[in-house]
Amino acid sequence: MQTLDISYVDVGEGFLVAEMPVSPKVHQPDGILHGGAMVALAESVGSAACFVFLDTDNFSIRGLEINANHVRSVKDGKVFAKASFIHKGRTTQVWQIEITNQAQQLISMCKLTTIALPKQ
Repeated sequence: MQTLDISYVDVGEGFLVAEMPVSPKVHQPDGILHGGAMVALAESVGSAACFVFLDTDNFSIRGLEINANHVRSVKDGKVFAKASFIHKGRTTQVWQIEITNQAQQLISMCKLTTIALPKQ
């Protein structure tokens, strides 16, 4: 979280939003936001949403799979990641994470699948 300067900025009914500044720290060599940094942002907000919306007192939540489709480049400013449920099962959950720029244009569409394992 500190390395990428990710912060949580909004939470509501079934969603959590985080923001991340776009700077040379997260650029590819050609000066645009690195896809791996976007995936790290997506997994961070999705994982944090698990702690907000799932029973983490009795279950450990683990990521099973994440994928991303990057559709637009960003050079500076901030990006915002909004995690919301596609499926909220007792054992598995599927999250949609939309990453947008400051103009609310879609930058990347990610999907995170998590599993809830009973704590021993």
